[in-house]
Amino acid sequence: MSIWVTRPSLAALADQARGTMIEHIGIEYLAVGDDYLQARMPVDARTVQPFGLLHGGASAALAETLGSTAANWCVDGSRQMCVGLDINANHVRAVRSGWVYGTARPLHLGASTQVWDIRLEDERARLVCIARLTMAVLNRTS
Repeated sequence: MSIWVTRPSLAALADQARGTMIEHIGIEYLAVGDDYLQARMPVDARTVQPFGLLHGGASAALAETLGSTAANWCVDGSRQMCVGLDINANHVRAVRSGWVYGTARPLHLGASTQVWDIRLEDERARLVCIARLTMAVLNRTS
């Protein structure tokens, strides 16, 4: 069963990212499944810290991008919007180069909150970061 109120296309997601941090740090959307959203982010000069390792903040940015983007396609955007309340990220493996791949899946899709589980993996499918994102579902005002 699909989670989407409106199922996003990869083209729509790319359009939405233009001119934002998402585009600036090189996040690319890869797949939209019935209950998940996937993207990847390069491990390069934009996303590493001074020791040459993937920056924890970049991992959190990928996780929040995936969860927040997915959350907003799970509500009627003409009436509601979702904004981040809390993110927790555990960094479990260092990455020095290549790509990290993220997959966001909902744990809870409620009327006032959503909770998302986001897993980041390296190119060998090893866990890099596990994040939990809580979103507030707000009514749009005119």
